[in-house]
Amino acid sequence: MLSSPGWRDVVVFAGGGGSEARLTGSRVLLEVSAHPEQLDGQLLVVLLADDHTDWRIDALISRASAAGAGGLLLAGVEPLGRGAQLLAERLQLPVLGCPDPLAAHEYLRQVTAEPEVVRSDLVLRAVAALRRADGDLTSVLRTTSDVLERPVTLAGADGGTLAGEPLEAGERTALVAELPRVPVAWAAPYRVDLPSGAVLIAVAVVGVGPVCWLVARLPGVVPAEVAAVPDVLTVVAPAVGERLALRRLELERDARQRTSLLGELLHGEPSEATRRRAVDLGWQLDGWHTGIRIGAEGQVDVAGRRADVVEAFDAEGLRAVVVEQGDGWSAWITAVREPTATEVQEQAAAIRRVQRRLVQTVDAYVGVGRVQAGPSGIATTLAEAGDAAGLARGRAETGRFLHVDRLGLAQLLLAWTRTDTFQPAAQALLAPIKDQPGDLVTTLAVYLDTESSLAETAAVLGIHRNTAAARITKIQHLLGVDLTNPDERLALHLASRTSPTE
Repeated sequence: MLSSPGWRDVVVFAGGGGSEARLTGSRVLLEVSAHPEQLDGQLLVVLLADDHTDWRIDALISRASAAGAGGLLLAGVEPLGRGAQLLAERLQLPVLGCPDPLAAHEYLRQVTAEPEVVRSDLVLRAVAALRRADGDLTSVLRTTSDVLERPVTLAGADGGTLAGEPLEAGERTALVAELPRVPVAWAAPYRVDLPSGAVLIAVAVVGVGPVCWLVARLPGVVPAEVAAVPDVLTVVAPAVGERLALRRLELERDARQRTSLLGELLHGEPSEATRRRAVDLGWQLDGWHTGIRIGAEGQVDVAGRRADVVEAFDAEGLRAVVVEQGDGWSAWITAVREPTATEVQEQAAAIRRVQRRLVQTVDAYVGVGRVQAGPSGIATTLAEAGDAAGLARGRAETGRFLHVDRLGLAQLLLAWTRTDTFQPAAQALLAPIKDQPGDLVTTLAVYLDTESSLAETAAVLGIHRNTAAARITKIQHLLGVDLTNPDERLALHLASRTSPTE
């Protein structure tokens, strides 16, 4: 009850710690000197109790406990006297306070004696509120949350937040463990009991696009509320599905427009009509472009997740054009002037951070093309990015990320490293570090792939930066090399890329 909206103003004075009392109802007394009858788990509500330090409060606590009360609710929120607190703790009788005890009594009476009234009232309020709500999804969720006075979330099949209040990590894990992967439209609401004592109520929203879930979080278990919330969510779910269907149609229409325009750019010099459409979409065709291909493993809602990709680029300060294409996204970044070598490296590092943001929810691999000029350069750099992404997909040791500027001629030399002539020499070169703890061969490969960046090496390998630095120092010592020497770096880079490396 203390977690229930109708008891928002109720405070605990004493006796609440560790109490397992279950309230069966409530009974009202006018003032503290009255003598209650047998209560059998009911809450004793006292309407007149101005002085909480009055000795009669102590006597009332004793009488209420002897009568079997589940708790004592006093008018007002002034603290109890010390003696009354100790007595309540010893008798394990919860003593509560409230500015309006009669309202608290009426709410408790409803949830214990008239749960159907509570349920009907919430459903009717939800229907009336939805009629007044604006047409967008956010407004529907906010209205539902206001009616329930509980946070409401629209969650994907993976528990990720699509709209509304985000779920905590533990709540998300518990929800995904309980929910079916492919529910049907008439599936009953699901209840997920959390270790904290809170409860999640989930109702499937089935319509256009992937299945998602309307989820309400109840901080405690009040049976009438737990019974009413599923009915409210069931009423709201069709409205949410309608908004999702409309939004899905808009997403797919916009995706077709972007994909069609990109197709025109990839097939020759753009016409005047193509240029006008690009301007309408905010695409900059002139300038210097860096192409990026982001591939996604498994079943991914490419149109629906485009906003996440754009958000990841924005979070790293990169203004990118992102287009849905195949099983992932093609993107490019445009600069007014040709970037310097340092700027290209910094940009590649930022794109790698974009990938790290995405892999929290999408199994993504990324390829980055070289900087190319003009409208035709978009097609060239995207083609290079696509080739790099294809290589990155199978190279877990580089974090499934490859940048053509980091490959260049080395990719041609890489083919030579697969020959029977080179491999024995490479194996002999790396032999001193092959059987050492810490997977030093892979560490060396990643370190050289990331252009000697200890921070990126640590991020790819999932280790601390100091650990990466210690491994590189050990590698130089065991091999007797200087990794700042270009010739030695090239030889080791090619050797570390031979197969197998384990």
